[in-house]
Amino acid sequence: MPSSFFIPVLLAGMIITGSSNSLWSKWQDMQCVENCDDPNQAHHVLYEQPVWQTLQMFLGEMLCFLPVIYTWLRTRRQSAPVHLPADADEDAHTSNKLSPPTQELRGWKILLLWLPAACDLTGTTLMNVGLLYTPVSIYQMTRGALVLFVGVLSVIFLHRRLWLYQWISLITVMAGVSLVGYSGSLIKDAVKETLQLLGVPIADSPAPIEEPEVTKVLVGVFFILFAQIFTATQFVVEEKIMSRYSVAPLVAVGYEGLFGFLTILLFVPILAQPSISSRSPFFDLPRGWYQMIYTPSVLWSGVAIAFSIALFNYFGLSVTRHVSATARSLTDTCRTLSIWVISLGLGWEKLLFPISLLQVLGFSLLVYGTFLFNNLVNPPSIIRPPSSPTLVEGDEEEAQGLLESSQQVDETAALPADLGQSGYDVMPADTHVHARGVTSNDG
Repeated sequence: MPSSFFIPVLLAGMIITGSSNSLWSKWQDMQCVENCDDPNQAHHVLYEQPVWQTLQMFLGEMLCFLPVIYTWLRTRRQSAPVHLPADADEDAHTSNKLSPPTQELRGWKILLLWLPAACDLTGTTLMNVGLLYTPVSIYQMTRGALVLFVGVLSVIFLHRRLWLYQWISLITVMAGVSLVGYSGSLIKDAVKETLQLLGVPIADSPAPIEEPEVTKVLVGVFFILFAQIFTATQFVVEEKIMSRYSVAPLVAVGYEGLFGFLTILLFVPILAQPSISSRSPFFDLPRGWYQMIYTPSVLWSGVAIAFSIALFNYFGLSVTRHVSATARSLTDTCRTLSIWVISLGLGWEKLLFPISLLQVLGFSLLVYGTFLFNNLVNPPSIIRPPSSPTLVEGDEEEAQGLLESSQQVDETAALPADLGQSGYDVMPADTHVHARGVTSNDG
């Protein structure tokens, strides 16, 4: 068992590194890279390169190879077989778990991980575009809609069964996301009215970047929501692969980072064509390269983002191994809250009533819906599913089928946390995440 001091360190590390991912990315978006000496701020060019930011994320995932290489070198010196650290603590439900697949993912089959890497590339790039238009707190909260898309795709492609309370939880999540997006769209007008009441000229006011126009915020929310479809597809594909092959999650994350990195490099000559790069600064990769290289703040923040993503995967693995998947899910929620508090402290956002109350309400609905879906809170009794075969009278076979489907729902509810943008709930390959059901009370 880890010491009582070690567990808080892991939880704090997960919150700090997870929060820094989004905060560093938003800070990077705010950096001036061209015409910075012009006294007219309207002529300043900010760093708007979502593809390069996605590349930073894949570099961070590739860093997950480091502990794997270290373990391999250490065991090679000892002339012992190579094994990644396994969880010594066995879950109380180990006897009921399905045995992990025995066929290892090796050889050309490793290329199967290119499919989720492609989904990760698309989804992350779209989210980076959305972050350009939205406050960082709204960006992080809107990403909570992932549970909705994963739930729906799991029913369609993995043939999972969801109880009524889980469908209601998905609707609750969608309502929370809608309130968060709506509150963000009201920020601009509220800020103008506040400045006018204070007698501050709007043209001369130090308006922060987190006060975009209504249409921009709504466009940003749309990009983030649309990205969740690709991220959810990534999770479903990964689960399909992991159900057939055995692979250490840190190794899988590293390969996804490698394949995503190579994919971007393959597209660099195409995106560098003037006919494409001239249409949008988002895909002007040569320009983005020079902006990054000749702007130290952008360059070093990119290094910080890569390392924070790698460390977030490590802390997420450690929390799942030494504490529980439930603790990881709760910690991920605290991460969203910490991002909001930090952005308020940095002056990137303002508490504007009653708009902030709408944001709090939306965030509350989002958290409650996610917790309800993951069985972290008990559903209301009126929609609570049967938890005992005695509820099905006179039909033992149907009761047994009900219990089996309940186990499938539990597995469906064990959704990966946002993992430094990785779909894997990074944990030892021989450990099976089992989300607690209603009778035994992780993104």
